[in-house]
Amino acid sequence: MSRRIKLDLSIILQKATEIADEQGLDQLSIGLLAEKLEVRPPSLYNHLDGLNELKQKLAIQGVKKLHEYMLRAAVGRSGDEAIRAISQAYLQLVRQHPGLYDASTRFPDANDQELQQAQESVVQLVLQVLDAYHLQEETAIHMVRGLRSFLHGFSSIEQMGGFGMPLDINKSFSILINTFIEGIHAATIHKDQNMEMND
Repeated sequence: MSRRIKLDLSIILQKATEIADEQGLDQLSIGLLAEKLEVRPPSLYNHLDGLNELKQKLAIQGVKKLHEYMLRAAVGRSGDEAIRAISQAYLQLVRQHPGLYDASTRFPDANDQELQQAQESVVQLVLQVLDAYHLQEETAIHMVRGLRSFLHGFSSIEQMGGFGMPLDINKSFSILINTFIEGIHAATIHKDQNMEMND
């Protein structure tokens, strides 16, 4: 007879992440989760109010893990190298945890303070990386939005199997990020030219 595990929230989220990553977020249910944990569904309600709360907690965990991946990649790097590293880390997270990433982008409760803090930590990390370019604050925010759009768009299309042409996807990603970096340098030059005109 197998020994029953002691259920807690971390174990529940770990198993829910596995299900979402392997089968897709839409397949995740309280019934399936209970089956995988070898417990009765009511046992899960001692830790969660229901499926919506479970998905909310997965969203928070997904954003935190994204920050973890990007922070680890950024350490010891700066400038262009750091941009490439955190971008690769973002793509790696989506490839390794597609369901968890999906949870973080599929309409979580935006008013959740813990989620807001996790999202802010990612934004601040990217802003710190952009410090090397000495951009104006407003321009830096635009760049954060642009990078997020690049990364989310590319990774989402890849997950949907949207890149059907027989070309190296990783090379396409590298070209995309290099193009973004060229845009940062162009913004820096433009700022310097404006400063010279105002002198």
